[in-house]
Amino acid sequence: MIRRKKYMKHLMLTVCLTLALPLGQMSAANNEPAELDADVVEYDASTGLVTATGDVLFKQGTAKLSGAKATYNAKTQEGSVEGNVIAIRDDLRVTCAKVVTDGQGRMTATGNVHGTHADKEFTGEQVDYYPNQNKYVKIPLGGTVTNKDGTFKADYMEGWLDDEHYIGRGNVYISSPVRMMEAGGDNADYQGKQNGQVVLSGNAWATKENNRMRSKKLTLYLANDGTAQAR
Repeated sequence: MIRRKKYMKHLMLTVCLTLALPLGQMSAANNEPAELDADVVEYDASTGLVTATGDVLFKQGTAKLSGAKATYNAKTQEGSVEGNVIAIRDDLRVTCAKVVTDGQGRMTATGNVHGTHADKEFTGEQVDYYPNQNKYVKIPLGGTVTNKDGTFKADYMEGWLDDEHYIGRGNVYISSPVRMMEAGGDNADYQGKQNGQVVLSGNAWATKENNRMRSKKLTLYLANDGTAQAR
C-alpha cells in the first residue's frame, strides 16, 4: 500500500489520469500534462485500486473533474467519483452526486444530474452515457432537455447525439415558445436530421397559437426558420 498526501509520483499521475478518460471522455488527450490533487491518495499495487479522498481535483488540458472521493481500478478500468461532483470540459459542464464507469464504455451519473453544453441544458435523476455508441444517452427515470428553441420532457428519455435522434416515453411534453407551440402524448420520436420531424403517438395533441389538434398519431415538422406544421 502506498499512501501520500497532496503530492504524488509521476507514475501515480499516469495511473490516475485514466480516471477521467472513461467518464464520458471528459479529459483531453493522454499526452497532455495531468494533475491529481487530494488530501489523501492511496494505491494498492496488488489490486490495482487507486483511492483519492478529500477535495479531489483532476485537471488535464481543458478538463476538470472534482469531488469528495474518487476510485479507479487499473486492472478492470472501473471507476467512480462521488460527493458534489463537477465535471468540466470546454463548454460542457455536468454536476451530480456520483459518477460511475464500468470500464466497458458506459458512464452513469446519478443524483440531481444537471448539465449544460453550448445552448443545451439537461436534467434528470440518472443519466447513462455510452460515448462509443453514437454518443447514446439514456435518462431512465425521466428528465428535461432544453435549448434555445424550447423544452422536451418525458418519464423516460433516450437519444443518439451524433444522429440527432431522441425518443421520449410517458407524459411527453414539448414546448417551443419560438414557434408558439405546445405538444404532448404518450410517446415522441424526434429526428433532427430530417427537417426537425417529431412523431407523437398515443393521446397525441398539439397547440399552435389558438389551434388545437388531437390524434392517435401526430407528426410535427419544425422548420429551421422557426415555423411549425402538424399533420
